[in-house]
Amino acid sequence: ASASRVAQATQLINASYHTQPCLPFLKDLKKRNYCLEVFFLLFQAVIKEQLQETQGLCEYAIYVQALIFRLEGNIQESLELFQTCAVLSPQCADNLKQVARSLFLLGKHKAAIEVYNEAAKLNQKDWEICHNLGVCYIYLKQFNKAQDQLHNALHLNRHDLTYIMLGKIHLLEGDLDKAIEIYEKAVEFSPENTELLTTLGLLYLQLGIYQKAFEHLGNALTYDPTNYKAILATGSMMQTHEDFDVALTKYRVVACAVPESPPLWNNIGMCFFGKKKYVAAISCLKRANYLAPFDWKILYNLGLVHLTMQQYASAFHFLSAAINFQPKMGELYMLLAVALTNLEDTENAKRAYAEAVRLDKCNPLVNLNYAVLLYNQGEKRGALAQYQEMEKKVSLLKDSSSLEFDSEMVEMAQKLGAALQVGEALVWTKPVKDPKSKQRTMSTRKSASFQQPLGSNQALGQAMSSAAAYRKLPSGVEGPSQLTKPPSLPLEPEPAVEASPTKTSEQIREK
Repeated sequence: ASASRVAQATQLINASYHTQPCLPFLKDLKKRNYCLEVFFLLFQAVIKEQLQETQGLCEYAIYVQALIFRLEGNIQESLELFQTCAVLSPQCADNLKQVARSLFLLGKHKAAIEVYNEAAKLNQKDWEICHNLGVCYIYLKQFNKAQDQLHNALHLNRHDLTYIMLGKIHLLEGDLDKAIEIYEKAVEFSPENTELLTTLGLLYLQLGIYQKAFEHLGNALTYDPTNYKAILATGSMMQTHEDFDVALTKYRVVACAVPESPPLWNNIGMCFFGKKKYVAAISCLKRANYLAPFDWKILYNLGLVHLTMQQYASAFHFLSAAINFQPKMGELYMLLAVALTNLEDTENAKRAYAEAVRLDKCNPLVNLNYAVLLYNQGEKRGALAQYQEMEKKVSLLKDSSSLEFDSEMVEMAQKLGAALQVGEALVWTKPVKDPKSKQRTMSTRKSASFQQPLGSNQALGQAMSSAAAYRKLPSGVEGPSQLTKPPSLPLEPEPAVEASPTKTSEQIREK
């Protein structure tokens, strides 16, 4: 069968060559793929014939056959053939590099490093060897050695890929400033590389430096208007500034390129959430959750939307799942406590608040909500302690940065403070519409009135929503005069990278 196909292809090629030497028929995709397949068969036949004539000692034929095996996914077979080449020509560094490459693809990084070191002895000025050594050290989490090797590679010959790997090391170490410095140098070296421009724009986006982020993302779109990562990041910036319709227009373009992107559907869902179209938001977030069931940010957003819709059991379900994947985020425990409070599980709500206070040392909203719960349970000493802790955090935040807190949060804090100061007399009063409500007796200085307990279900819902106006800015970065929601980060993180950007309760969208 192979011989007949080779004969047919040869006849077709010869006929076309004699009539039109430019081979115009190759513009037809099916014919081109057919001829490529035939050429591949011819090539393998020539290799087999050459190995038979040389009794398996033709180094070049073995080398090419090993490359073919690697392209087909037969890594172990390619390793054995490359090792044969290394035995036939032990002084050839290229053979050792291919052996090391096969070992690397098999996940044997230590063995690959040993072979690369042997190859380096034969050729000390090969940047590729240094680069690959650095990549192997990254997988072994030996970042110092990896940096040394990558810097040696850049000293020998500058390449975009080496800059990218060096920047990833700093991201794995959580050092955004050094990563940005590396990517800036890379962009100077290769100003038209859209991957570098997009990554640099995303890093500035994480730090909240929107002007530089928009500049680099715009440059990336100038060179590649179909770059979906840059489009997604630009849309998230629009979403950050609550321009949801423009953001949805951007996301519509991305949906044509990557319709199965979890960050895309997560962002679309939060756009609908911002437009108060909660059913559409849940639908999009459910699709994102289907595509990425282990992404805690999507679960967080689902919990938040269900809390907003007062579907507390569903909110508890998604927030609990998010905590399983992100157990060290205090804000998750706070929202879980809000759901438990509305489910009338006070004891577990207290435990969740205690854990949130232990984990989150900066967010005053955690202490405020905890104080409201304790006050409603009659534990005024505990409520006062949490209120004082909240005041300390607020003072520290005001001293360190020019932050403006949400008006709902400030109003609730003032009412709670007044209630704690006057003791039994509750200051936050509202007319009660229910005629069956009991009338409380006030002191002689105040007239009797119908009151709503401080921090009831509605009050807790308001406290929960006020978390949207608070977020911790990275140190050394000046934020806007009024707090804004951080954008999503469509850049897929490395498995070991911790999420460095800060997040709000109302809108947490992906990397």
